Amino acid sequence: MRSIMKTILTFFLFCAMASLGHARKPNVILIMADDLGFTELGSYGQKKIRTPHLDKMAAEGMRFTACYAGNAVCAPSRCVLMTGKHPGHAYIRNNGEVKPEGQRPIPLSEVTIADLLKKEGYATGAFGKWGLGPPGSVGGPLQQGFDRFYGFNCQRHAHSYYPNYLWSDDRRVVLENNPPIPGHASLPKGADPADPRSYDIFKGQAYGPDRINEQVLNFIRGNKEKPFFVYYPTIIPHVALHVPDEELEPYLKLKWNDPPFTRKGGYGYTPHFTPRAAYAAMITRMDRYMGNVFNLLKDLGLDKDTIILFTSDNGTTHLKGEVDYDFFESVKPLRGLKGSLYEGGVRVPMIARWPGRVKASSQSARTIGAEDCLPTILELLGLDDRIPAGVDGLSFAPSLLGKKQKERPFLYREFSGYGGQQAVWVGKWKGVRQKMLRKKKDPLEIELYDLDADISESRNLAAKQPKVVAEIRKLMAEQHTPSKHFPMRPID
Repeated sequence: MRSIMKTILTFFLFCAMASLGHARKPNVILIMADDLGFTELGSYGQKKIRTPHLDKMAAEGMRFTACYAGNAVCAPSRCVLMTGKHPGHAYIRNNGEVKPEGQRPIPLSEVTIADLLKKEGYATGAFGKWGLGPPGSVGGPLQQGFDRFYGFNCQRHAHSYYPNYLWSDDRRVVLENNPPIPGHASLPKGADPADPRSYDIFKGQAYGPDRINEQVLNFIRGNKEKPFFVYYPTIIPHVALHVPDEELEPYLKLKWNDPPFTRKGGYGYTPHFTPRAAYAAMITRMDRYMGNVFNLLKDLGLDKDTIILFTSDNGTTHLKGEVDYDFFESVKPLRGLKGSLYEGGVRVPMIARWPGRVKASSQSARTIGAEDCLPTILELLGLDDRIPAGVDGLSFAPSLLGKKQKERPFLYREFSGYGGQQAVWVGKWKGVRQKMLRKKKDPLEIELYDLDADISESRNLAAKQPKVVAEIRKLMAEQHTPSKHFPMRPID
């Protein structure tokens, strides 16, 4: 009798919790900015660019100060994030374009976060820039666990913020009355670079990120009654410098010394009359989109039932003429930019928010990587037994929930682009190899830095710490598996 009464009581308690919304599986929103630097948000020390919504997110959640992107450029970073495998094991390890549109596809054998959550009954949607497989390929978002996709499939197509079409699932959707604005173009012959009207040809009608944000909101509204997973890889602030005038206007009033970017010599993306103001305005526009999402969650009563992670795919672009990273102190005090495994190329923001579970205004110095997002999300959902074999990521869920975690044993990165690079983080130490694919006296030389004392990586201590260098050399050898598509000579 007692067991029967206990069963009945448990049943009614479950029903009561369900009626109050407590039995709902948490929603998950994973947001990734494009080329956003470590210090380009107010919560990370930015002084010139306004990011009130993301700053509020940080005030209401946890901010990580040692988060590393999956890699130093777009496609391999996205692969690490989606599959939980570090770059020594990930299928995609560099950008690789496939004509006429798209990047090298990840195979169906790869298991993504979306695959795993879809099996658990989640509605899954991806909105923004994909970059892991051309339309119709096995690497397309609909083949990799997503029910819904809207945005740019191809990285190159995403260089223009005013396209004449976007992808809606597997259909090309034409944006009416929107002649495409090229991502790479020069001022017409004879145009006066000192005349702001010369740059009007690079302004379009339908702003792609606006349409993408609308679709994110629609997906959330349409799935408010069941758990959902939103992957939101926004294309901002990757160049070209395209932004609506209404977002630009507040920064023009600041009257910065802002010389035009004219694309002299034909190098770079489209010209802009006020590039500093444009770059700041683009990031503020992205922040506005985040605010739209946060506000909708509150309006729908889903705020406390939603886990949100925000990060970036790599550091700030190295195209100084278009993005003045010194003016904005975009990665200060870090060394390196996009394309580099020095800190400025891969150390990125990471903000986590889950009201009532993640402590507000908290901070963690734990070393984490993009590959950790997959196991972290699964553990937060009570699904840690679903983590696939072969995942390199380590869950940081205990840190998010205020529990103690033992120090990470190491973090590994490799990148076959930009000359060939490897890096390993072990405690305070970081070992890095540069220019591995170029002819030089010792392509396997390891530089060693104490990040606790020298976060700018200015003092190479390799000669003074041979035992640490030997440990890092061993990890570099162990964690690299050869890839036929992305060879790393001379270590393959």
